[in-house]
Amino acid sequence: MASPGIAINRKLFFQVICYLALIWFSWLMLLITIQYIPANSDVAFLRIKQDEIKQLHYQVAFFTHVYTCIFVLLIGLFQFSHYVRTHFSRIHRTLGKAYVSLVLLLAGPTGLIMGYYANGGLISQIAFCLLAVLWMVFTYKAFVFAREGNWMQHRNFMYRSYALTLSAISLRLFKWIIATVFELPPMDIYVIVAWAGWVVNLAVIEAIIHVRGTSRNLQTIGT
Repeated sequence: MASPGIAINRKLFFQVICYLALIWFSWLMLLITIQYIPANSDVAFLRIKQDEIKQLHYQVAFFTHVYTCIFVLLIGLFQFSHYVRTHFSRIHRTLGKAYVSLVLLLAGPTGLIMGYYANGGLISQIAFCLLAVLWMVFTYKAFVFAREGNWMQHRNFMYRSYALTLSAISLRLFKWIIATVFELPPMDIYVIVAWAGWVVNLAVIEAIIHVRGTSRNLQTIGT
């Protein structure tokens, strides 16, 4: 049986690896975002959305979504740090309010608009619209539970919310993996990752929440 010290070291090592991976992928997302600064309608993703980008409401939705999502992604990196929560609680609350405001007022609604115009037809459109709706619902519930002082549910719903935030990364990662391993038409791959990009994240975080809840219950019974 592993000693408690070894178990803690393994947990710390895993957390460090996860944070480093998130920082790396966040950096890549920042590089993608920079492509659209200043606002440019003939670069990267927008090259295949020339019909949509001519519409003013899509322009506003797209650039608002791109410019705000990078901040949501970066803010989330700090919100799950136990050190930040315990030593800089005021910063944690301020960043949390910024995260909630950005998702509910800007990133979420504009994501819903973009989802309506998603490539891949109805299947992809449903996937991205559902993603946007769940993102806003989970974020709002996390905010409500924080106001009520229910910190366990607040944390769980923030986990769910950030899992959906990370779909910006996982979608692109899954797309690269599928395109590398399988010879599928690009639009078929896009339809697959439209769902896999966030459903897999949500499944993983639900498993983590369940395991932690079970472990907490066992500890309670043991005492």
